Amino acid sequence: MARNKMDDYQEGGLNETITDTSVVAEGRVFRYERMQVTLPDGGQSVRDVVRLPGGSVVVPIDQEGYVYLVSQYRASVRRVTLELPAGKLEPGESPEACAARELLEETGYRAGTMKHLTSILPSPGYSDEILHIFLATDLEYGEPDPDEGEFINTLMFPLDEVVDLVASGDIRDAKTVVGILLTERAMRQENGLDDIEAMD
Repeated sequence: MARNKMDDYQEGGLNETITDTSVVAEGRVFRYERMQVTLPDGGQSVRDVVRLPGGSVVVPIDQEGYVYLVSQYRASVRRVTLELPAGKLEPGESPEACAARELLEETGYRAGTMKHLTSILPSPGYSDEILHIFLATDLEYGEPDPDEGEFINTLMFPLDEVVDLVASGDIRDAKTVVGILLTERAMRQENGLDDIEAMD
């Protein structure tokens, strides 16, 4: 089996040893744990960790190059945000199945092709959440079916415009920033633009 590049950084005396774990609180979608750890130098410390089931993120892009985003109110930051369709994994659900489900629920679209772009750790300083990002193409419209209590609007923008919204800070949602920038890179490679610019 080929080594992952990050395997080279797993050594170096940085690992901590967990000596005790307790559940502080449990919410509807997460569990809050407190861990007692022994540090590399033998000292003791505490780590607060939020356990989440993980989720999938979708970058839906049509044949004209329009990306579909959703706007919704986020109570945590007290504002409406622009984000890619996304949602948490259900028990036993694969990341790709989750991505297809969330795409349909939030936008009404089905994807003929779903390509995995990457998986990210959005907040490893305090959470074990993993988000799997997919590029969805060959879109066909059905009918949106948002979760109960979920109020969202679907908006479409040219990819270049969404990249500008990321660069200007109008889009701050981390999963959306990563998904859009990787999609732009994928589109450039598909169209051979990187090879052309490298020759200039």
